[in-house]
Amino acid sequence: MQAGETILRDIIQGEKQYIIPLFQRPYSWGKSQWEQLWNDIMELWESDTNSPHFFGSIVTMQIESSPEGVSKFLLIDGQQRLTTILIFLATLRDKAKTNNNNKLSQEINDKYLINAYEEGDNFYKVLPTQIDRQFFYQIITNDRIESKSSKNYIYQCYDFFARKIKRFSDNEYKKLINIIGACLIVISIVLGKDDNPYLVFESLNAKGQPLTQADLIRNYLFMGISNHKQDKIYQQYWLPMENLLGDNLTDFMRHYLTKKGKDVKINEVYFELKEQAIKDNVSDYLKDIYKFANYYAIFLNPQQEKNLKVRKYLKRIKSLDIKTVYPFLLNCYDDWQQNRLTETDFIDICKIVENFIIRRFVCNVQTRGLNRIFSILYSQVTKNIDLKNMNFLEELKRHLQTQDYPLDDEFRENIKQVKLYGSNRTEKARLILESIEEFFGHKEMVSFDNLTIEHIMPQKLNEWWKNHLGEDYEITHDLLLHSLGNLTLTAYNSELSNDIFPNKQRELINSHLEVNKYFQNVFNWRRETIENRGEELANIALQIWHYFGDKNYKGRVRKGVTGSTPKSLIILNDEYSVKTWRDVLEITLNTIAEVETEKFEELLLTFPRFLSKNKGDLRSTRQLKNGIFVEVQLSAQDIYSFCEKILEEFDLSREDWQINLED
Repeated sequence: MQAGETILRDIIQGEKQYIIPLFQRPYSWGKSQWEQLWNDIMELWESDTNSPHFFGSIVTMQIESSPEGVSKFLLIDGQQRLTTILIFLATLRDKAKTNNNNKLSQEINDKYLINAYEEGDNFYKVLPTQIDRQFFYQIITNDRIESKSSKNYIYQCYDFFARKIKRFSDNEYKKLINIIGACLIVISIVLGKDDNPYLVFESLNAKGQPLTQADLIRNYLFMGISNHKQDKIYQQYWLPMENLLGDNLTDFMRHYLTKKGKDVKINEVYFELKEQAIKDNVSDYLKDIYKFANYYAIFLNPQQEKNLKVRKYLKRIKSLDIKTVYPFLLNCYDDWQQNRLTETDFIDICKIVENFIIRRFVCNVQTRGLNRIFSILYSQVTKNIDLKNMNFLEELKRHLQTQDYPLDDEFRENIKQVKLYGSNRTEKARLILESIEEFFGHKEMVSFDNLTIEHIMPQKLNEWWKNHLGEDYEITHDLLLHSLGNLTLTAYNSELSNDIFPNKQRELINSHLEVNKYFQNVFNWRRETIENRGEELANIALQIWHYFGDKNYKGRVRKGVTGSTPKSLIILNDEYSVKTWRDVLEITLNTIAEVETEKFEELLLTFPRFLSKNKGDLRSTRQLKNGIFVEVQLSAQDIYSFCEKILEEFDLSREDWQINLED
């Protein structure tokens, strides 16, 4: 058996073929694995350092083949990774060809996807099992037959990466290819002829847990400590740290290394620590790690923080569910512990970070760049303080205002209509509603422990609600259900449920919450009243998360929609000329339907008032390329709001969908 590190390019380039044995399962990676791979590649893209990124192991066994033919290997382990990479490269090849860059398309094809001078099965780099073979061959030869099975994982993988790369140019494709080939590191294990490949496969896929980055780090650090000291240091530092953080230890190590000003990717942790640790005494290095591990444990469980004021704001940070801020906060927390910052300073820093994250979340600014922002933030702020003799807090605000920090007009408009409830949004919605309640300054401290989020207009409409909302009840429901104006806090969620508004109103008024006193003077709950409440709460939100930047700084500017005329739409890096908001709607839906064929069908259930297979269900329509009809008898604002709901459904950001308006 031979084993060693190698770049992925060396695995796939050349006259080779990897045969997947029949005892292997079919291709089964899904969206979560594709997202992880894409995020890893995007982190490498943004780092611009060509850092190595551990991509797992590839276990093969060479089999006999003719001396002049293709070198053939059984692919014992790693078929999911290798198959996915080839499908990803196929999307780059096809997109380059669509852009008339035939040279790049041919280069990708001949170098990475096929054995150009072979025929039959030898033509293909990977020979999948029979179940997947037909679909894989069609992707590699760019001869996909749509009617066969759009549900096949191989087809879905292709569609996933095809959507992701739409925003990139041909020159950027070359950078992506270089990242895949030169930055993804694998452990290549080649079995000997006497090894049993089936037994190896069984042992690799047994229930035992694989080594984590933290395991590799522990082994590396303790190799540098003399034997007679190892047990004492292990008991003093490493074991308590393992017990303290558990499964979070690898994440902590990443953030510990990142706090020094370098954006360390999750699969680079071991490599980076090897670079940093050799510069220090290992015992002292472990002592420092242990100190920061205790800080990190408090971030994960703020209840451990003894200072009640600080605990409150660490709980708020935790509810944002953005761990990328931790490297920065680790440094600031240490400054507070070492009396370089006051308690008030640290709390103000937490408030600024919260403000920055909340405003970007509400305005649907992509989160992809947050890793880099917060990895270098502390070093940039402290460096500028030294150069300019500035206050830490003022320099922090000055720097963050340049990082896609939304202005008041954009924040006000978005917080009224953004989807606040569902999946990873609900905790942020709780934070927003609890903050609004606290804003009223209730004389008695309110406990939020037993409160839940209540939809005033319920998630499922009964006949009473349909009649109450009026003719356009479906539009109101689709656009405003999860909006700020329709959400509140209550201890009676299960009792209220789908109850009629008068009954809900009575319970809300009696809830003793300041935010619910609004309902004392409301006598119906229709679109206008929901929007009016949204406007009032938006004005409060502006005071809570006020703009902390320089008012003269020209940041993100958003023009109003009502009364405007669009002239072009940029979606997933493709630009279209448009004349009306109806054009914007049609092109947006057609584009998303092309890359999310199966999931798009689900929108028929989510937005029945906007989309239907039956033209008669809607008032005035346009027909999409997939045959589905879309309602177009809508105001400019409703079209804009509906498009934003679609972006939320498909995890797209404002950077993926931009509209240029006529002056």
